[in-house]
Amino acid sequence: MTIEAVLFDLDGTLLDRETSLQQFIAAQYDRFTPALESIPKQDYISRFIELDCRGYVWKDKVYQSLLSEFSCDKLSWQDLLQDYENQFIHSCVPFPHLQSTLEALKAAGYLLGIVTNGRETFQQRTIQGLHIENYFDAILISETEGVRKPEAEIFLRALQKLGVQAQESVFIGDHPTADVLGAKNIGMKAIWKCDRYWPEPVEVDAIIDDLSMLPSIIQRLQYTRVGNATPFKS
Repeated sequence: MTIEAVLFDLDGTLLDRETSLQQFIAAQYDRFTPALESIPKQDYISRFIELDCRGYVWKDKVYQSLLSEFSCDKLSWQDLLQDYENQFIHSCVPFPHLQSTLEALKAAGYLLGIVTNGRETFQQRTIQGLHIENYFDAILISETEGVRKPEAEIFLRALQKLGVQAQESVFIGDHPTADVLGAKNIGMKAIWKCDRYWPEPVEVDAIIDDLSMLPSIIQRLQYTRVGNATPFKS
């Protein structure tokens, strides 16, 4: 079967979350400096990132812990959380070549989709912040769907919305389990976007470290059945 659809994870795959978070939290400190001046700026930034655990701890808990640890009582964690929800959209940094890659894939005739874990409003705003919503034919967010990657159901719903079979699709993501294994388990091809924080997946059809590699790799996968990881590196 030929590949008809290309689906993506969001955070760590399309969004450079690490850079985005660094930019956001520095700007947030500047916005709230009068209330946060007892905390050194770099300490505020570094501790937030540690507590965030790469997005696996929601920000209500992060801000509660942060203010408690620094004994800061000049503002509430709710104030900081609302600021995060409203302002992060302005700090969204795409990985290099994001829009040109999406344009190339659309021009080649592929259907495009996003399957992401996370909260609906926040993930929608992140996609808007990247200015990429118009490229996609289907966007599924775990909070809305009531299921999360790597559960098969959320991938199957995405394929149904796109009108394609698993064997006609490829999924690109940075997480070895949620993205790669989740996609492979239902028969999709899977491409791992390298992330130094995660171990290399055991079973994957290709490996990239730059989104610009995707059009040529997907074209190659049209005609090649790849068994083990093939580390295409730019």
